Amino acid sequence: MKHFFHRGLSSAGFHQLHYTEWGEADNPRVLICAHGLTRCGRDFDTLAAHLSTDYRVICPDVVGRGESGWLTHKADYTYPQYLNDMTALIARISAARVDAAAESLQWLGTSMGGIIGMLLAAQPNTPISKLVLNDVGPFIPKASLERIGMYVGKSPAFASIDAAVEAVRAVSPFGPLSDAQWRTLTIPLLKEIEGGKFIFRYDPDIGEAFHAGPITDVDLSLYWNAITCPTLITRGADSDLLLKSTFDAMCTKPMVQGVEFADVGHAPMFQDAAQLAVVKNFLLSV
Repeated sequence: MKHFFHRGLSSAGFHQLHYTEWGEADNPRVLICAHGLTRCGRDFDTLAAHLSTDYRVICPDVVGRGESGWLTHKADYTYPQYLNDMTALIARISAARVDAAAESLQWLGTSMGGIIGMLLAAQPNTPISKLVLNDVGPFIPKASLERIGMYVGKSPAFASIDAAVEAVRAVSPFGPLSDAQWRTLTIPLLKEIEGGKFIFRYDPDIGEAFHAGPITDVDLSLYWNAITCPTLITRGADSDLLLKSTFDAMCTKPMVQGVEFADVGHAPMFQDAAQLAVVKNFLLSV
């Protein structure tokens, strides 16, 4: 795993963006893995290591999260900004060249990262050739957004790493993970502050949109209907964000596959062999 930094541009000027990279830098087969709302690119360490012999895997920290910078104008924490930043990332890594048919850019996104992937894949002349949507779809119910709004934007200080792990575990229905896996998924989210305490490594103002007005259902069917590349949908069987009815309807679309994981809510985190195999088999299939 290697760490890299580059720059994005917002209404207030340039900001720093961070990503980790796995595999060989000259591999023309590239996979970008984008995380959820309050998470970071290190969520994909296990998946990236598993796929690094077949792919050049790029795991960005969306602006305001992880080791990326924070935006000065908090109203810029929107999908247009995220799309601009990801476009800059694609250009930086030279992941897609229209004159090189052998090159392939594929996208895996969890929740917010899946929405970013959906919006990019729906664009004319998109460079994305395969798409994995992890526990997200074109319809996002109000109830799930209200649940997320209960904790997003808060910045508690924890007395220890163990206390932070337990707090993440309490609000994250990722399924039956081991103690070691919970630590693996929590420690990269933390930053140590004065007094030996720990806080989450994200800008609390990313939650501004959740508190600016009434929360309503979100309908992204216009973008979903425009996607033509092969797509895999992975769903936690107990998810409240990707409803069963939405998942079933998505799976009727041509070139779309769907897999559900039992005893998992929002969202599968690709920590076990079965989940890893589903993703790898789809991405490497012809």
